[in-house]
Amino acid sequence: MAAAEPRRVRLGRALALGLMHGPAELLPISSSGHIELIPWLFGSDGVAADPELRKAFEVALHAGTAAALVVALRDELRAAFDELTPRSGALVALSLLPPVAAGFALERPIERHLGQPPTIAAGLIAGGLLLAWADHRSPQQRSFDDATPADGWWLGVAQASALFPGVSRNGATLTAARLRGFARADAERLSRHVALPVIAGATALKLLRLVQRGVPTDSAPVLAVGAAAAFGSTLASTPLIELVERDRSLAPFGAYRVALGSLALGRLWRARHANRSAQ
Repeated sequence: MAAAEPRRVRLGRALALGLMHGPAELLPISSSGHIELIPWLFGSDGVAADPELRKAFEVALHAGTAAALVVALRDELRAAFDELTPRSGALVALSLLPPVAAGFALERPIERHLGQPPTIAAGLIAGGLLLAWADHRSPQQRSFDDATPADGWWLGVAQASALFPGVSRNGATLTAARLRGFARADAERLSRHVALPVIAGATALKLLRLVQRGVPTDSAPVLAVGAAAAFGSTLASTPLIELVERDRSLAPFGAYRVALGSLALGRLWRARHANRSAQ
């Protein structure tokens, strides 16, 4: 019984984090930031303390979410393919270049040096403030059909910035689209269209690397539970897309991010103060 208890705990955490991942991915609040920060705030290492297993688990979550998005948005994806034009194709292609280049050049250094609570909290706060500011100051003049390859490039730059922990791919592309003058619903639609190829491509590449490195057999149930939970929670959370598409301020999402990041920074400050007092 004692040997089985840690496994049950890990499976329970994998289920909880998978259930959290779906809605966090669909909202502009940083799913990866939540997966790292929420367990830390509760004094846990998530599913494991081992960095490689945690990385593999995050890949499993993204795989589950990506599969669910393909299922949930299949009609929208089919329509996008049917209506593909040279201009829309160039837009998607240019939106891919910055995140692909940044991923190959910076992914490993960022994982090694920036995936800690202080940098995640900073990304949440900075991204939240920028999202609220861009949404407040930008007009709602442009529609989805007005998007040009130049817009694709700037959305790609925004996606590249999402490599920084806590920034949020959805939040960054929404910010860029609003700054480019797109209405909220059209900005969200653009965000989905440029994000899906990046999510799918990055997940496939990470899965390939994971297979090449090999996954310990005893961690397979944890990865499977996380992927299945992320798949189910993403499907169940697709109505949240309409919440973002409504013509309402995005400031509440920015405020939530600032609050969560501030909570993390507050805990870090208290821990540092306690350590100094103990010395």
